[in-house]
Amino acid sequence: MQWKAAVLAQVPEAVAPLAEQALARLTEALEKADNVASMTDKPAPSRHFETLNEARGAALSRVLTVSHFAEQTLTRYPQWLDTLEQNGELGATPEKARQQAWLDEALARAEDEEAMHRVVRRFRRARMLGIVWRDLNRGSKYTMWDTARALSWLAEVLIDGALGWLETFYAPRWGTPAPCRDGRTQRLVVLGMGKLGAGELNLSSDIDLIFAFAEKGETSGGRKPLAHQEYFTKLGQRLIAALDAVTADGFAFRVDMRLRPLGDGGPLVGSFSMLSSYYQDQGREWERYAMLKARPVAGDTEGGRALLSSLRPFVYRRYLDFGAIESLRELKSMINREVKRKGMEGNIKLGPGGIREVEFVVQAFQLIRGGRDTELQVASLKSALAELPRLELLPDEVVDELLADYAFLRDVEHAIQALDDRQTQMLPEEREERDRVAYAVNMDWSGLLKALDAARERVRRHFDAVIADPEEETADPGEGSIGLEQWRLLWRGELPEDEALAQLDTAGFADPAAVLKHLNGFYHSRQVQSMQRIGFERLDALMPLLLDAVAEHDTPDTALERVQPLIESVLRRTAYLALLRENPQALEHLMRLCAPSPWIARHLARYPLLLDELLTPSTLYTPADKQALADELRQTLTRLPEDDEEAQLEALRVFKHAKTLHVAASDIAGTRHLMKVSDYLTYIAEVILEAVLAMAWKHVARKHGVPPGASEFEPAFLIVGYGKLGGIELGYGSDLDLVFLHDSDGKGTTNGARPLDTPVFYTRLGQRIIHLLTATTPAGTLYEVDMRLRPSGNAGLLVTSLKAFGEYQRQNAWTWEHQALVRARVVAGNEALGEKFDALRGELLTAPREAETLKNDVISMRRKMRDHLGTKPGKEAGGTFNLKQDAGGMVDIEFLCQYGVLALSHKTPALATYPDNMRILDTLEEHDYLDEKEARALREAYLAYRSRTHRAALTGDKPVGDADELAHHREAVTALWQRFLG
Repeated sequence: MQWKAAVLAQVPEAVAPLAEQALARLTEALEKADNVASMTDKPAPSRHFETLNEARGAALSRVLTVSHFAEQTLTRYPQWLDTLEQNGELGATPEKARQQAWLDEALARAEDEEAMHRVVRRFRRARMLGIVWRDLNRGSKYTMWDTARALSWLAEVLIDGALGWLETFYAPRWGTPAPCRDGRTQRLVVLGMGKLGAGELNLSSDIDLIFAFAEKGETSGGRKPLAHQEYFTKLGQRLIAALDAVTADGFAFRVDMRLRPLGDGGPLVGSFSMLSSYYQDQGREWERYAMLKARPVAGDTEGGRALLSSLRPFVYRRYLDFGAIESLRELKSMINREVKRKGMEGNIKLGPGGIREVEFVVQAFQLIRGGRDTELQVASLKSALAELPRLELLPDEVVDELLADYAFLRDVEHAIQALDDRQTQMLPEEREERDRVAYAVNMDWSGLLKALDAARERVRRHFDAVIADPEEETADPGEGSIGLEQWRLLWRGELPEDEALAQLDTAGFADPAAVLKHLNGFYHSRQVQSMQRIGFERLDALMPLLLDAVAEHDTPDTALERVQPLIESVLRRTAYLALLRENPQALEHLMRLCAPSPWIARHLARYPLLLDELLTPSTLYTPADKQALADELRQTLTRLPEDDEEAQLEALRVFKHAKTLHVAASDIAGTRHLMKVSDYLTYIAEVILEAVLAMAWKHVARKHGVPPGASEFEPAFLIVGYGKLGGIELGYGSDLDLVFLHDSDGKGTTNGARPLDTPVFYTRLGQRIIHLLTATTPAGTLYEVDMRLRPSGNAGLLVTSLKAFGEYQRQNAWTWEHQALVRARVVAGNEALGEKFDALRGELLTAPREAETLKNDVISMRRKMRDHLGTKPGKEAGGTFNLKQDAGGMVDIEFLCQYGVLALSHKTPALATYPDNMRILDTLEEHDYLDEKEARALREAYLAYRSRTHRAALTGDKPVGDADELAHHREAVTALWQRFLG
């Protein structure tokens, strides 16, 4: 070894003796092998070691110095260094398919199980030598993740290769399984769990597996038929032995099957139906964590993916599941107790700030949010962690630190395990071993400890920020304040009555006795006392925080009265109790919104899923514009299967309710002007209508094809909004006045397998749209729909051609229908068809009308409405009036605008441009039909009425105003009514 002296001169002083000793032992072993070869017929060992260049010699020295395992392997199989070099394995990981081919070629020569075991073990040992070499002599582009991937590939290749050999070897005796009902070949499904499932295996890890098979049945072609359960159990047992049994050649991988249903007490293999039933009925919280990393690694991988897809609802909840964080916290506490009991603080996996804490941080986000943010439904820790900044769950700098510290901890773990190919994460105690580990990561021992301490401190800090108990973060109450412990005693009824009343009085409650009675009644109510243990524990943990938050409000009695129904509504869906308990800020926002607005309180109680929105204040109080809404809805629907209409409908409803909550929150917070509130509510309706139209078109076209001239991909259809939707004045509970139009001549049939006449196709499409908008799901309905403004009202066709619509409007429409047309506009559908409608609307509205007839029709319609909907004479008790329907109210202003458009737009076409009252008033002023003072008076009156009506919807009050307070608005409106209409 001519390179030996030069290489040893470069080795750090601390490990120089170890390097020299390792090279000496290798030389001695080669000499002994030479002697044996000279006296027997055995071949002489490879002399490749003697001809290495200095760089390769230095790499060999490094590997031998750190790893006893590598030294022992090369001493026993010196020729493998030649093989690894020829394969290119000393510099790069061979592709998985290439490794599979090598193994298959070797297994083909194995005539019995003993020979197969020998092939598997030697193959593993050779590849492991290459992995250790690359890990210890990595270039700038080679990282811990590359080592983890190489190890995972090796495990997968060995599992699949051994399984295939066993299936073939035992086929004459056991036969082959019956195919699946769909004709697919049935094989054992091998699910890799833990780090194997993640594709991030460590250097000396065991492998966690679960075995499954698709369908029950019997084998055929063997000595006697075996039930699939028996066949796959036998096969699984042989596979475990092929990997795990210790022979003269060692073992391949230690196999752990305890993650299967019922652990060691359960069957080794389960059918898909058995597994689905188990996880649905008996699956425990820790099994959800385990299934996060499940991945098919061998056998029937296609079937394995189908199985995991069916189990996804067990792993990932559709709501934000903060209950999972409690279980993670408990699991970590149990680990901490075990670490302390066994004195394992030096364990870089389980100890404080160790590898497991990084994994828990990622798992927490996956379990809590994975059902909603499907990007987190990945087995790889690295991939999931990289998604967190994009989802705004962790800042970039935190994720960068976690990734770097995790990789460093795993590097140290690999260095420890490289010593003896032993599964351990304990820092060594012997000096020589410490020096070897430090050398492996290019440090001295002192520097390594400092780096470890710094990394573990950062990990622990980030772990605490995610996993810490919120009560631990709550500061001690200041002097005169009431602490959480006192609220807990009051909630549980453990305070004497006089102390409890005094505490409520100190907290600012106006009627302490009523509040105490109410809380006692709630605590002892049947619905609370019959809760399951975990649910009651969550409620019991939340209530002190809730009472503390209520006490911070100006009117705590009202705040408690409004928020308690929400708590009662989620007693059986206790993940929401956990959400509020785990997120004190969400609780704060809940109080901020519910206390002033019973509408928001009822909205949240009806749709608790919306509590998720309280977690993101940056969007909660900032409604998105139309483009952002459309983009978000498109992304949401893209995540769902295109053929799963139920899931898409549910997503639409959640989207609508959530975005409406954002608008209401900004309204309550006073960050949005009334007009903007209506704009945002209208935007929500428009993007939903576009989505619903697209869904309905696909649904009907998929069944029946499309009419002549229509595109399969773009609806040749128009949704026209009337009333508040058309006038861009939607409120929180507004229904949608709609008219459906198409541009077909009605001839011909659709081009699908089940053709329809064109008019029937468009009728089906309209019916489908209404169904999607009004169907009830667990998330409620989208909108109530009113179609009475279509030609001939309820007696007319549901869908009309644009040509027929125009003819009806010209020849048969009543004046009130032209009034309604003033507030009509396209809200969804084909752009070219929309332009035609706009042109037709302009033509209809600007047509000359007989002045006296128009005036009489408008007055007559207004009188009917007022008689039917307004305050009856003598009923204006208390000095209030109906903001909308009484004389001088909102509808009078709307009628004035509509009359102005119909009476004057033949002379001034600009009046027919806009469908909303404010811009119509602006146009009337601009063309001198109203002077500045009159226009301003109408605008101010209209906004005042709308503002009060709007606020009444949020506060749960009736839409009435104070007659004296609003008298000047009524007088101004009435005066202008008299001037124009008499």
